[in-house]
This record gives sequence, C-alpha cells and structure tokens, in this order.
Amino acid sequence: MYPATPRTTALRHRDRLTYDEDVVHAILDEALVCDLAFVVDGAPRVLPTLHVRLDDTLYLHGSTGSRPLLAARDPEGLPVCVAVTLLDGLVLARSQFNHSANYRSVIAHGAARLVTDETEKRRVLTALADKVAVGRAADSRPPTDKESAQTAVLALPLTEVSAKVRTGGVNDDPEDYALPHWAGVLPLRLTPGIPQPDTGVTVPVPDYLRPTRSPWHTPATMRGRHVTLEPLDQSHVDGLFAATADDEVWRWLSTRRPADRDAMAAYVATALEMAHTGARVPWVQRDTATGAVIGSTSYYAIDPANRAVAIGHTFIGRQWWRTGVNTEAKLMLLRRAFEDLGAERVEWHTDIRNERSQRAIERLGAVREGVQRRHRLRPDGSWRDTVLYSMTAQEWPGARDRLTARLAELS
Repeated sequence: MYPATPRTTALRHRDRLTYDEDVVHAILDEALVCDLAFVVDGAPRVLPTLHVRLDDTLYLHGSTGSRPLLAARDPEGLPVCVAVTLLDGLVLARSQFNHSANYRSVIAHGAARLVTDETEKRRVLTALADKVAVGRAADSRPPTDKESAQTAVLALPLTEVSAKVRTGGVNDDPEDYALPHWAGVLPLRLTPGIPQPDTGVTVPVPDYLRPTRSPWHTPATMRGRHVTLEPLDQSHVDGLFAATADDEVWRWLSTRRPADRDAMAAYVATALEMAHTGARVPWVQRDTATGAVIGSTSYYAIDPANRAVAIGHTFIGRQWWRTGVNTEAKLMLLRRAFEDLGAERVEWHTDIRNERSQRAIERLGAVREGVQRRHRLRPDGSWRDTVLYSMTAQEWPGARDRLTARLAELS
C-alpha cells in the first residue's frame, strides 16, 4: 500500500480512493498516455506523453530539447504531477447534476530525474516499444546512438500515489426517479482497429497486432504439398491482382473483377473488415512449391454455438485449375472444421448457373440440400438463386478418405 499524504487525499468521494499498489500499477500499465504537469518560470505547463512502469518507477518519454527535460537536470529533480485516466463509461442520470462517469485514474506526485545512464535508458525504451505492442521491440530497429541522444527519459519514483475508481450505475435523487427520462450507463472501451500498412510494406501484419480470437475465427496457417493457406493481408494485394486478372475467374463471384490494384486492395480491405467483425475468416492461397500468391478462400457464416461454418469466397488463378490446389485446400479446410474445431456441419453456397462449381462441390462429397431462390444480388443487378450444399460430421470420414486418395493420384 502507498502511504496517504495531503496531496494524495481526496476532498470529495473518498470512498472511491485507494492506495493499493496492484490497482495503481494496473491502471498505469493499461493506459497508453499520461499528462505530465510541471512549472517553468512560474507558469504551469501540461505535457501529454507516453509512459511505462518498471517496478516502482514511472518512466516518461520526451525530447532532450523540451523545457521540462532541461529543468530535470537539476540534482534535486523536477517537481511534477502525473495524471492518468481510463474512461470506462458515461453515466446518464435523470438530472443533469447527477450525470457522471465510470473511470479509473491515478495521480502521482514527486521529483522526476533525468535518466542519464545509457543502459537504463535503453532498457526503458525497449519496454516502451513493447508496451505499444508486445513483441514490437524485437520486431523493429533499436535507436542509434544519435537517436538515443535526442531522446530524453524522466524517472518518477512511485512513492506519493493514489488511485480513484468509480463503477456502478446512476445515483439519482429519489424525487427524480419518476421523471420520464432515460437513465443508465453507456459503456466505453478502447479497441484496436484494422492495422493499415505503410506504403512499400511487403511483410504481413505481425501476429502481435492481430486480435485474439476463438479458434473458429482464427486463420491458422495450413501447409500442404500443393497449396499453403495463410492469413489474408494487404501485403498480398499485388500477388492476388496478378494471379487472378482473368474475367473467367470472377465470372460467378458476388464481386466484380477488380479493375486495378486499388480495386483489389479495396476487396482485401473489405475481407479484413469482415474478419475484424467476426463475419469471415479469410486466407490467401500460395503455391507451396513457388510461394506465389494464387488465390483466396474463406470461412464465413461462422456459428460456433451450433458448430457450423461455410466455405466460400474462393477464387484461384486459372493456371491452377484442375490441379491438386483446390482439392488440397478444401481437404485442409474441412479437416480444420471437423477435426480441430469440432464442427457438425459445413456448408457451401454457389450460383445456380455455376455448374462447374456445383460439380466441384459434389466431388468433395457434399450433399445438395436445395435452392435458395432470389437469395443474393449479382454484380450485374440480377437476383441469384443459390444452391445450398452441406457435409456433416458423420459424412466427413468417408469424404476425407476419398479426397486423400484423389489427392494422391494428382501428386
């Protein structure tokens, strides 16, 4: 427990106050930005900056040319106050006076010193990179001596610290409960979006930037003799565009053939957005022998509760048609669905006019269940009747043996 001091004792809502080290540390570790307050030449200053906690010291990132860092060179350090707030929700009461917020906050006081030991500074900068994204320090270039000299780090011992936490619902006055106004809590949370690669990036998004998902929503890499499936990424755009620049490849798909690279990038972005929301699990297909990008395929209609999934959004370059690629890709997707995920049912949906696709699905061992009439709009604006196929867990062992034997014949 941190000791209470006059500066860390709240005047209002003392019931929300805590000096518990675990609570303080958890808030500081979760927050990405803090506000550093100090006085320079008799005038107050507030500087938003990045921070990282190592044990009982809070380290603050800055520039060697900034005024607080210059002032921190004093042997006694720079008197500072650091504030961190995590906003968890807005509390909407019936009366405006009783509106509030659910939050977790920390206030730390003390004298911050300038970190001059190069070993300590580099340890802090490494920790700061890993706080931004766990694993980032090893996946990026460390600072040069010149860059390190231009970077300043302040160290604030966590000795005079307190936290305040507000949770729960509305605290309206009893006489206001009869008012005809909605009241309640609007939860808030900070969530990462889809990583946007910089121009010229050719490597896939690293795993530490991908969201943690259930196995049903995880595009695990699968490697076969003919084809390798790996998570779809914007780095695959050029390869996909080159491999599938053929009207026949896109003829029966629910999307028009991308006219240029930007259109293909938009197609991939849509697939990744669907993946982000859990509506789709997209893979890119690579030729295992050459590593060339040759197409894409996906899980969709993902229903873990009912242990069901669909396979589709599949297209590959024409030169890989009638090879072992499609058979092996479907075998790996089916094996993952039935044996890894415990699926009871796998579905396929295809345009009623796409007889080639229907024959291919039937060769997998799927059963035609019927036709969904006027099921989906085609790119040309006409309505598509969709043929529905399925395979059940009971049918999978026989289908697996047949597909394995067929794949052996193609090898």
